[in-house]
This record gives sequence, C-alpha cells and structure tokens, in this order.
Amino acid sequence: MPLEAGLLEILACPACHAPIKEQEAELICTGQDCGLAYPVRDGIPVLLVDEARRPA
Repeated sequence: MPLEAGLLEILACPACHAPIKEQEAELICTGQDCGLAYPVRDGIPVLLVDEARRPA
C-alpha cells in the first residue's frame, strides 16, 4: 500500500534528516552516508533507527 505523496514530502530520516523515498515495503534514506531502510507495517512507517535495516 503506497504512502501519500504529501506524507513522503514531509518525512525525513530520523538518523541524518535527509529526505526519504518509498521502495517496495520500505522507506529508504537518500543520504549518501546513511542509507537506512525503514519498514512500513500495515501502511504505517516505522521510523525508529533501532528498527531500520542497515545498507548492504
């Protein structure tokens, strides 16, 4: 279930404050040094650094 475009415009990565983009069932940080992937569960973004997946 995609998130609203207006919501994506105001969300930022909690770790580095860079914009995020939606990719499949995750929100991906666009920061060059960060790149954390945050899960979306039941249409709700879980923007907790402890829940984020580290980049490969």
